[in-house]
Amino acid sequence: MTDSEGPAIPDAYGRALAGVGATTLAALQSLEAAFRRLHPPELDGLRQRLAPARVRLDEVLEEFRKASAPAGLDAFHQQMLAGADHSLDALERFLEPPLPASPAAGVLAAMSHHARAQETLYPLRLALPPLGQYFAEPALHDELPLLDPEPADPAGVGLHRAGGEPANERGGFSLYVPERYSGERDWPLVVALHGGSGTGRDFLWTWLREARSRGFLLLSPTSRGSTWALDSPASELPALRQMVDFVGERWRLDRARILLTGLSDGATFTLLAGLAEDAPYTALAPVSGVLHPANFALHNMQRAAGRRIYLVHGALDWLFPVSLARAARDALAESGAALHYREIEDLSHTYPREENARILDWLDGKPLGSA
Repeated sequence: MTDSEGPAIPDAYGRALAGVGATTLAALQSLEAAFRRLHPPELDGLRQRLAPARVRLDEVLEEFRKASAPAGLDAFHQQMLAGADHSLDALERFLEPPLPASPAAGVLAAMSHHARAQETLYPLRLALPPLGQYFAEPALHDELPLLDPEPADPAGVGLHRAGGEPANERGGFSLYVPERYSGERDWPLVVALHGGSGTGRDFLWTWLREARSRGFLLLSPTSRGSTWALDSPASELPALRQMVDFVGERWRLDRARILLTGLSDGATFTLLAGLAEDAPYTALAPVSGVLHPANFALHNMQRAAGRRIYLVHGALDWLFPVSLARAARDALAESGAALHYREIEDLSHTYPREENARILDWLDGKPLGSA
């Protein structure tokens, strides 16, 4: 096996690399599919389907650990190993029997390891084209070089973090700037708010594939507390505005296309922040949240008139029953919002990753067609 830009790679190492790369990628994809199907009655079945992936990844990882990296590839080898280890950790945490005191702890930990695997493997996408495809929408799988041109300002593109380090520190943010960013035009911005107990560092990966493919800046803040300050939104709003201003001061920002979106508590806070006075967001896309009563007390409902809102909820949501979403739909419509309501029949209280494309089409005014 020969690397066209480096030394010859021994066949044995090439086979070990191919095995761990393909199996790690399959694990990431299987976990992503399982996260989409999260629903309490389905968890046992999801674990049964993921169990073989854990066994297979464990086997190929053992082979890859034994493989000797060719000269000059030690750093690459260690990073590939670390990404595969995070993927294995994600599978193992998902497969753990739930604890009565915290039945969701294993799944939440699996989601965090899944995000950390992506963060670790993302820099290897140029060396391993299947990884490049994983971080791109299917329409661009045959045009990956377009997504990674030689940047005019290498320090200004890619992944950035402010605060939030280590991962459990609150109040910071993660930011992604597409590698093809150019200061010759304005770029849209998606601000994505995590759910309860989450972090922006992890939630960023829910949107990075689309940001990279479609060309928008992606800002993913971390709440100051364990979740967003739903009962005192004024304590969080200035920090969010400052983050948007920070991005706008350093990169060319299309202020007519700033989408605020979020999951669960992040969705609830999306409406609180997005309808607040002088909010910088031009469209809102809350997913699996509720319309907090504070919106009425803070006069947010008057500001909902004419505001573009894409409201997503699952018919199977066990935490926030769909009746709450329908009530929010009616209240927002009555307030005059430019509302698109999307109720997904097979969605529980989790994130529908496939909905990102529809949200972005809606943001750009494209026809959505039938679901």
